[in-house]
Parts: sequence; structure tokens; C-alpha cells
Amino acid sequence: MRVGMICPYSLGVWGGVQAQVLGLAREMRRSGVRVQVLAPCDGLPPEPWVTPLGNSMPYAQNGSVAPIAPDAAAQLRTLAACWDERFDVLHLHEPLAPGPTMTALLVKPVPLVGTFHAAGSIASYRWGRPVVRRMAARLDLRVAVSSEAAGLARHSLGGDYEILPNGIDVGAFAPHPARDTVATDGPTVFFLARHEPRKGLRVLLEAMAELPADVRIWVGSDGPETDELRSAFDDDRIEWLGRITEDDKIARLRAADAFCVPALGGESFGIVLLEAMAAGTPVVASDLDAFRLVARDGRDAALFPTGDATALAATLVRVLERGPAIDEMVAEGAQRARSFGLDALAEAYVDRYERVLP
Repeated sequence: MRVGMICPYSLGVWGGVQAQVLGLAREMRRSGVRVQVLAPCDGLPPEPWVTPLGNSMPYAQNGSVAPIAPDAAAQLRTLAACWDERFDVLHLHEPLAPGPTMTALLVKPVPLVGTFHAAGSIASYRWGRPVVRRMAARLDLRVAVSSEAAGLARHSLGGDYEILPNGIDVGAFAPHPARDTVATDGPTVFFLARHEPRKGLRVLLEAMAELPADVRIWVGSDGPETDELRSAFDDDRIEWLGRITEDDKIARLRAADAFCVPALGGESFGIVLLEAMAAGTPVVASDLDAFRLVARDGRDAALFPTGDATALAATLVRVLERGPAIDEMVAEGAQRARSFGLDALAEAYVDRYERVLP
């Protein structure tokens, strides 16, 4: 079986969907499935089995900015790859995102499996409902990564959705002497997400005023709020890392004393929570419904009321003090992460591919 996996978002820009596409494709290829990923890249493709479709452009959606490729050249490259590679099935991530996935959906050269990742609100689902419903009906099988994502898709597009939660490569977060070289200078909290309002970085920075003087914060990535937040929170305890590599992300996850995810909404699944759990790092996150699908408060993560900087500070202080209860939470988190392994997810998708083949 030859599988074409299409991602509408640039693989040259960090993002949850992009990471999931690459991770799932790697796992499938390890198990012998012939997978080729088609996606915009903004530079060299990250793997030899990625077909680059060109550069991306920013597109505001769901309180974030998505790097998509809706230009004609990218669509022509998509069509050429679909015909040249002679895929048996196409797996479309975010099938209705403008660009390559929508093009494949319109043309439908082979059976189509679609995975819906988004939760929150999608403008095109509202104003174009009759059109997007007809397009979604071209999918042979629909999957959602969580009940939150399924709820949005079902309400807007109709249809039935099987839920397959995102997965992680658990082994990638295990101890590794060549990578575990990052040192901390006192208790350290790690934040990694795009700097935009819905990711809640401002809440974490506001909480710093109530944290002990020796607590430091690593702030990874960047975004539209970066300059404003750096100016508003001029504190030498904050280290602004900018965009970091995957290896650096894993090294810092393993080195940090807590991983903080203070998102305010618009999340469909907490994959970053699972990554921190797999790395053996205590997780502190807002109590969003999407995060509760992954993290059980007090068992494998510490959740706080969304948007409450004072509650976040108190939770961080408790976690950073460590102790038997937090050690037990970390152990439970590691076990929880193992239950979301990519190997099982890859098997589940292959089963769905076989189901839609003629």
C-alpha cells in the first residue's frame, strides 16, 4: 500500500499538526508502510520522503496564524505528485484548510481519509457551511483527534467521526547522554508555544511577580506578541530562546523543573503535555477541557483555573518544591504518555486505510 499524507501547513514552521504528520509518517515507514508526505516547506524538506509544495503565507484562523500555501503553484505541485506517485490512499490532515488538502479533496484521485485537528471556531465553517459540508462528504472516512475536534466538525460539517487521539514517539524523550547537556541555574519553568494571546504566555509572565526570586523561565518560540511582552516584562529571570530545534526542545524539557502550558482556549488536544510527561517533567497546565482529555489533575499533571495568574503562581510553587506527591505525579505522567504511543496510532490508521480501499 502506498500512502500520500498531505499537510496544509508548512513543515518549515513549528506546529502541532506538522509534528503529528511527521511523527506518524516516520512510525509508519518504520513499520514498512510506504508513506510520502506532501506539504509546503519554506526551505529544504525535513526528510527525504517529504515532497515540498513551495513556500507558505500566513493565514489568521482560530486565534492563531497558520502557514498555508493556497497559491496556484502549490496546487499544481500537489496534483502532479498525486498522479506521479500513484498513491493507493490519501490521508488529508485538516482537509478543509485552504491549499493542498482542499485541492486533493476536490480532485479525489483515490480514496480519502481526513483527520480534523481543530477545536474552537473556524470562520469558513460558519460562512461557507453548505459548500464545506459538500466537500467534507467527499471523504471516505473522517477522523478527529479528540471529542473537542469531533464536536466542532460534527456541528459544522455533519457526518460521523472516529476519534483517534494524537500520539508521540515516547522513545524520543528518553535519557540521551549526547542530548542531555542543558543545565539550569535554579528552579526553571519551560514555556514553548507561539507568542499569541490564546497560548497564555502573558498569564505566565504575570505570575512571575508571585514566584520566588530564584525561579527562572525559559520562553521558547516567538510570535506577534513577542516584542510587546519582552518590553512589558523586562526581567533578567526570563530567558527568551526564540525558535528552537526539536533536539533542543527535548533537552530543555528534560532539564526543566516544570513545563507550563497556560493556554486560554482554542485547543483540541494536549500533545505537548504528553511530551513533557514522557520526558519526566512535571506539567502545569490550564484546566481546559481539551487538556483534561490528556491530563488528570493531581494524578499526572497539576491543572489551574484558566487565565488566573495568581493560581498559576501558587501551583508552580507547589510543583517546584517537589516532594513525594509530585514525584508520584511524574511517574504517573510517564505511564500516561506511554499509552499514547505513535506505534499504536500508526496501526490504527493503517487499519482505516485498508478499510477504505476498493
